[in-house]
Formats: sequence, C-alpha cells, structure tokens
Amino acid sequence: MRKLFNPEDMKINRRNILRGGFLAGAAAAAMSTGAHAQPFAARPKLVTPRNVPVHLAKAEADSQAKAKPADLTGYTRVKQELVAPPFAPKHDQVATGGPKIIDVTMTIDEKLMTVDEDTGASIWALTYNGSVPGPMIIAHEGDYIELTLRNPATNAMEHNIDFHASTGALGGGGLTHVYPGEETILRFKAIKPGVFTYHCAPGGAMIPYHVTHGMNGAVMILPRDGLKDRDGKALVYDSIAYIGEQDYYLPRDENGDYKTYRVAGDDYADSIDAMRTLVPTHSVFNGTVGALTGDHALRAKVGETVLIIHNQANRDTRPHMIGGHGDYVWETGSFGDAPQTGLETWFIRGGSAGAAMYTFKQPGVYAYVNHNLIEAALLGATAHFVVEGEWDNNLMEQVAAPRPITA
Repeated sequence: MRKLFNPEDMKINRRNILRGGFLAGAAAAAMSTGAHAQPFAARPKLVTPRNVPVHLAKAEADSQAKAKPADLTGYTRVKQELVAPPFAPKHDQVATGGPKIIDVTMTIDEKLMTVDEDTGASIWALTYNGSVPGPMIIAHEGDYIELTLRNPATNAMEHNIDFHASTGALGGGGLTHVYPGEETILRFKAIKPGVFTYHCAPGGAMIPYHVTHGMNGAVMILPRDGLKDRDGKALVYDSIAYIGEQDYYLPRDENGDYKTYRVAGDDYADSIDAMRTLVPTHSVFNGTVGALTGDHALRAKVGETVLIIHNQANRDTRPHMIGGHGDYVWETGSFGDAPQTGLETWFIRGGSAGAAMYTFKQPGVYAYVNHNLIEAALLGATAHFVVEGEWDNNLMEQVAAPRPITA
C-alpha cells in the first residue's frame, strides 16, 4: 500500500502548512513502492478534487450568489497573447475605443530550473507560463482583466493568484484556488492605474514558499489617455523592459553545497528553514544569474526611450542605471501620481512594482542593478542594456588614456 503523507512527520509546525500540508508530502508520496521507476507525469495525485469552494468564507460565497451580474454592456473582448519577460505584450499606450475585456490565459508550470550554472544551484520553480517572473498583463483603467488560470494534472501542488491591482476576495486569491487538473476563470475591473505585483498565495507558510520559488509577476494598468508628466505632457516610450527581481533561499547540505530534489515540493521543509534566515542565497533578475547579461542583454539605440517595469514581490530593492538616470520614475507604481524626475536611484517596496522611464543618450553598456551592490555583484541582481549609436563628446570624453605618471 502506498504510504501517505503525515503532517506530523514534518520538521515544521503543522499550522504553517496549508490544509495539513499535502503538498509538502510530495517527498513521502514519491518514496512509495515503485515511485522511483515512474516518470514525473505518472506520479499519483496528492489531492482529491472538491465539490465546493472551501476557500471562500460562507458570507463571501453568499454575497456573491446574491450579487447582481456585472454589467458588461459596451465592452469589447480582446484576446491578449502573453509573452515571456523581459518583453511585454502588444498594446496601445493610449486607449482606443471603449473599455475592453482583456482575455488572458496562464498555465502553471512546476519546473526544475538552474539558478546559477557556475555553481549548479537549482530549484523546482513554481511558475506562471513557465517563466520567472510570470508574464506581464497590460490593460487600461476601466478595462476588465479576465484570466483563465490552469493547473495541469501533471503538477503536484495547489495554486492560486493574488492580483494587487484588483479589489476584494484577497486580490482574487480567495476565488482562484486550483488543484492539479483544474482551471478557474477570474474577472476583475482595473480601477486604479499603475503597475502592480501579482503572486501565488495558497495560505500560511505556502505563501512565501511559492513566492520565493518564482511565482510572481506584474500587471500594468495604463491611464486611458496614456502616461503624463506632472504638467500633463504626454510621455511616450519606444519599448518596455520587464524585470522581475527574485530572491531565492536555496538549502545547502553540511558541506555547503546546494541540495538537489527529485520533484517539486520535496524541498519544502528545508526551504522553510532557509527562508527563516531572511538571507537570500541569490537575488537575480528574471529567474537566473545572468539572465539579462551577455547574449541575453537588453538592446536599445541612442535616442530611444525605454519604460522599465521592475517587480519585487518579497523584498525591498533599489534600482539604479549605471551611466543613466530615471528621467521619470513612479516609485510606488501609481500612475495616478505625478512621476518623480531625474532620480539616480529609486526605491521599490517589497510586494510592489515600480516604473522608470529613460531616454538613452550615449552608446555602450549600461548596467542596471540593485544598488545594494552586495546583491548586484555577489547575488546576481544585474542586467545590461547594450545601446548602439554615435558617441557624444559633449556629454563625456576620455581626455587622456591611462598612462604612466611622469611628474
């Protein structure tokens, strides 16, 4: 008989595991007779589909049942094709026509991912659409975002999504819990313009576990008339660079080497211990060390304006463009507020996203970093913009190359 997971066997307190911690029992279930000979997709389900949405408080469920249907008169449905970061989906900077229902689909993918090729550090990443961060969704104020969230039967864990851009029901987290083999549809109205974090929030200790395993991303809600400076002048960008800063807490063995795990969820107890230190082993942009450097560096030309969307779902960060500035910066992410201007370094609060706009003036390599330089240089929080164009000596000139001191 297959041995089932017993929450009392875990090294952490039972109350920290969502509904008895069935997910943390992936290791126990996988160690049953014959489990090692089975392919990942054939692993037995660890949960049983429910008949009622137990995640909703009764009062909330009753109020929904009694509520009037949403009035979608005049709304046009538009399918938005999501793309992997650092790119953003096609969109209008200024809204055209009436309000829309932005129809998007995200599929949850639990995948083994190498965090640092030099050390071999890896993690069973929990992702939306297979990327860390998850894809960006873009709408305009007054639009609806309608998400179909799918959790394939090959996954081991329960998941959901909490949109900081939304209102009510734990940001949608209370309405989107899906077990493996389930899907759900959530629709919410974008009533506040800005950039916002979204993340998985199953409950209890599973919230930081999922977030620090990569399950977060950003939504941008543009004003219907586009971005503006404090005087109401239109601000237009040529491209978007979508950067997700991810802190990882990878368990190590007694020799200091990073541990490896056979399936998603096996690392739960070890990860909780590592997370309690509050000291990340890695702080990286877009999932892995070097994800936005070298051959994967971001590209631009002199004179082009880039809107940088920076998401950090868990920790404070201090973005800085070495060789450039934040011409216009929305530190809190709120497009309803006038942007700050000319910043050398800006601040993104943990659990939020921010935006900065910069027009490149010189060619060369610009390093975009977390200006906690320990995290940038030692933990991985660095990206590069490679900019093409003509050099302007009026802005900077090497008057004399390095030479021996003669006097």
